[in-house]
Amino acid sequence: MAEPAQRNSSRPVNREAVLATADLLARMLDTTVKIPGTPFYIGLDPLLGLIPGIGDVLANLMGTVILGLAARLDVPRIVIARMSLNLLINGTIGAIPVVGDLFSVWFRSHARNAVLLSQAATQQHRPTTHDWLYVAGIIGGTALLLVVAIATMLWVVWKMWVYFAL
Repeated sequence: MAEPAQRNSSRPVNREAVLATADLLARMLDTTVKIPGTPFYIGLDPLLGLIPGIGDVLANLMGTVILGLAARLDVPRIVIARMSLNLLINGTIGAIPVVGDLFSVWFRSHARNAVLLSQAATQQHRPTTHDWLYVAGIIGGTALLLVVAIATMLWVVWKMWVYFAL
């Protein structure tokens, strides 16, 4: 049996049990049921996403349990940030009806997070350069999209102003 991890308390953490719980939750949310006649699996995340308004919120709340498990195993903060971004991407795109549910089937944020957790919890030297690049890319891409969206809206407003002013 592997040695338990310690997290700023005297209570030991059974690393294997925590990782197994994260994996089970990820499989439940992302790949519970095989779609008949296809090689694809779906889980509760895209199914809950079909419930308007609250479905995506519920799925992401369940996915945050994996973040809590990561904190319990004391993985590097950048890994937790990357996992949070995966949930944010899934939740944001998942809010788009139908398209978001299809995205959830493909993106599988919970499975990605379980893999990140497993890698971070089992590596001794925990390299995080890739994680920093991922987070920087997501933030940079989001900022770029925001600037483009604002510029597009300003352009549309200006065109409407010119059209109605004449």
